[in-house]
Amino acid sequence: MQRLIQRYGKGLTAVLLALTAFWLLILVVLPEIIMVNYSLRPFLPVADIGGPRDGYTLANYATFFVSWIHIKVFLITVLVSCLVTAVCLAASYPVAYFMAKTISAKAAATLFMLALVPLLVSELLRTFAWKVILDYKGVLNSFTGLEVRWLSGYNGIAVGLVYTYILFMLLPVYSSIQSLDAHQIEAARDLGASRWQMHRRIVIPHANSGIAAGCVMVFMLSAGSILVPNLLESPNSRWFTQVIQQWFFESQDWHTGSAYAFLLLVLCLGFVAALLGLFRVRLADFGR
Repeated sequence: MQRLIQRYGKGLTAVLLALTAFWLLILVVLPEIIMVNYSLRPFLPVADIGGPRDGYTLANYATFFVSWIHIKVFLITVLVSCLVTAVCLAASYPVAYFMAKTISAKAAATLFMLALVPLLVSELLRTFAWKVILDYKGVLNSFTGLEVRWLSGYNGIAVGLVYTYILFMLLPVYSSIQSLDAHQIEAARDLGASRWQMHRRIVIPHANSGIAAGCVMVFMLSAGSILVPNLLESPNSRWFTQVIQQWFFESQDWHTGSAYAFLLLVLCLGFVAALLGLFRVRLADFGR
């Protein structure tokens, strides 16, 4: 606190703290409290709300645990989101290392600008573009002469999620690797370390916080995505957010929908905790 006051002064520090408190309490904590309250109340006709039948119950959560179809959708969503996270990490790490330690800072800035160009287009249009590319009579099959159903199963959803969220993996990994002293890499090479040993013992441990931050963001954004699964789905694929959307807008049952949404939130928090333990980092390390 003293460092903030010394750097920004009392007035600006108070404004920053007020904005942070507003963001956390009004835009994050309060909506979650309302959602939990909804999830613990039964879905009743308007005339019965506030009456003797209106009370706290776990029936909405029981709806999920007795439905094997929804459990299956939930597990598939988790597995595909983990796969998307792994693919993003595998694709982002060598690119991040190349940009941070191989090319010049000017060239890296140019590559970053090129990578950020797709973000100038809305996610809706970018997802529609992938639908046009991957459709049975789309651009890819027309160009290659193939007759492949690229949008079967969860293929289209996985491709769309990787394309949409890969930058959320690249940026923190690049930032972590960039802060690594190049002399440590040179020392490892002088001591005869192979390329794999250098990455395993020096680069990856140093970039743990960035890798964990990227994995957390990509997984949470993928598991909570609704636009990409809606546009790139196939007849035999379903995303857990689509189930939540169905409860809210088709069934008009906001109570069960809130229970399902809270379960998804608990999953994301559990995944974050698991990653923090796996990479042995703390939340404070994300700001390094």
